[in-house]
Amino acid sequence: MDPQTIVQAPAPSAPQNSPRIPALQTATEHMQAKIAHLLHIESFAGMVLMLAAAAALIWANSSNAESYFALWHAPVAMTLGPWSFSTDLHFIVNDVLMTAFFLVVGMEIRRELHNGALASLRQASLPLMAAIGGVAMPALIYVALVGGDKTLLNGWAIPTATDIAFAVGVLALLGRNIPSSLRIFLLALAIIDDIVAVLIIAFFYSGGLQAIGFVIAGVGVLLVLLFNRMGIAAAPLYLLPGAVLWFGLLKTGAHPTLAGVVLGLMTPVFVRPAKQPPLITAQAAMRKASEQVHAGKPDPQHLLQDLRTAQSAQRDLLPPALRLPMILHPWVAFGVMPIFALANAGVQFSGIDLSAAAPQTTATAVLVALVLGKPLGVFLCTWLAVKSGLCSLPQGLNWHGVLLVGLLAGIGFTMSIFVGGLAFEDAALLGASKLGILAGSAFAAVLGLSYGFAARKRLQRN
Repeated sequence: MDPQTIVQAPAPSAPQNSPRIPALQTATEHMQAKIAHLLHIESFAGMVLMLAAAAALIWANSSNAESYFALWHAPVAMTLGPWSFSTDLHFIVNDVLMTAFFLVVGMEIRRELHNGALASLRQASLPLMAAIGGVAMPALIYVALVGGDKTLLNGWAIPTATDIAFAVGVLALLGRNIPSSLRIFLLALAIIDDIVAVLIIAFFYSGGLQAIGFVIAGVGVLLVLLFNRMGIAAAPLYLLPGAVLWFGLLKTGAHPTLAGVVLGLMTPVFVRPAKQPPLITAQAAMRKASEQVHAGKPDPQHLLQDLRTAQSAQRDLLPPALRLPMILHPWVAFGVMPIFALANAGVQFSGIDLSAAAPQTTATAVLVALVLGKPLGVFLCTWLAVKSGLCSLPQGLNWHGVLLVGLLAGIGFTMSIFVGGLAFEDAALLGASKLGILAGSAFAAVLGLSYGFAARKRLQRN
């Protein structure tokens, strides 16, 4: 064949957008925008969590209760050649999925330590003192109520935690006129509570620590540091060192979800080094892509490369400690935490004999410690810190606000149930502790809302 007769295939032309948008597409995009907005409303996340807990209670006490408990104890097994791993669905929820929750908590702590409410001792001193009271007083009340029973004393840490999602969600129900300093104070206190809860789990609720586990966990930490040094920014790639760290902590005897906290605290708070600012890189890449499209003959490979460069640069506009929590928040708030609530809030009332001394004492001690101990400890320690001159109330926060924060701090749902599962192996005591947590958290939420609405005008007086 004559080479001159060979016809070259025409270069692909730029795809043309249709100006006519179908009505169904418009409706779908509008719905997606509404859903995206809902996924970032804290009060909505609290409502979903509450519905999941209510569903668990109803299911566990219905005629289908057997299916509820059978579901969460369903066996889960993985086999790869000679290696095999078997557990149940409850372990997957509490020890695997909850790692994502602790990862977000760790990144929030990292961010606040870098440039937030915990960035300096002066900023952190007031919520720190309030948190100390909010941890110590409930624990002391619980210990005083259970007496010298060593088995019951193991649950002393159950009422010390504050559920951030629930507490902030209830506060949001009071409206937008609540002073921002009050919300910041509650967030800082809850974050410090989480730090204390993590330390309590690490030191008091971990089994006999095995040295080989620390070696494996150390390899995971070194891999994370190496990935950071290599400039790897794609979050999915950190699943490998994260899995190594998780497995190492599991082998030590510590709770493996602490891997999430460790990874969160190691998350960079600065954007990775680059020859030029990421915004300029993104603009240059998009300009090149635009020139190709407008020329009418784009090279698909070059166009795709420019778009990838722009996407990577846009990702680097925010440091990982800011960007990742925003990405993970909807998955954790509307996925992990409701599943955790569904798996753990199913208290079967018929299986709890409150006429027996031990379960009755446990439920009562947890309830009283949450409802009374939290506000008393928060308010008393804050008052002492301010009156002694050690701290001062921030602008916009008054004593009515401090009392409201103390009442809302008594909502200890997620972390309290988590600690309860570690504290008690006896089913009757575990069920009684969950009953106390649910009743105490609900009572604290009602008290906080009632006081918040009654004192809404006084909350704004400084």
